[in-house]
Amino acid sequence: MSKVDEILDSIGSMTVLELSELKEAFKERFNVEAAAPAAAMPMMVAAPGADGGDGGGGAEEQSEFDVVLTSAGEKKIQVIKEVRTLTNLGLKDAKELVDNAPKPILEKASKEDAEKAKELIEAAGGAVELK
Repeated sequence: MSKVDEILDSIGSMTVLELSELKEAFKERFNVEAAAPAAAMPMMVAAPGADGGDGGGGAEEQSEFDVVLTSAGEKKIQVIKEVRTLTNLGLKDAKELVDNAPKPILEKASKEDAEKAKELIEAAGGAVELK
């Protein structure tokens, strides 16, 4: 059990970007697709909030954000480079994502990671929206 706990602790301390890299490495090493577990994730995330929480019906601060590329701007190559860095996508996939904007770059990212991604894409010349 201690090995499992160590792995879970390690995963729990990772950023969204590191988790994305882990997912890609896992897919490559074990030749599996993580689509089914990812589809179940929103239910697991939504369940604790639905169970009660603070009991108040007031507005809660959003803790997860989707980073959506709305435009590549005039420096498309720089934006593609930043998208590759943020998502760990290959060149072809990153170019396709940028060419087909608006598209999500990161989903369910923490506020800190979402703001960092937005800053990097905007510095490269692209336009980003946080949802």
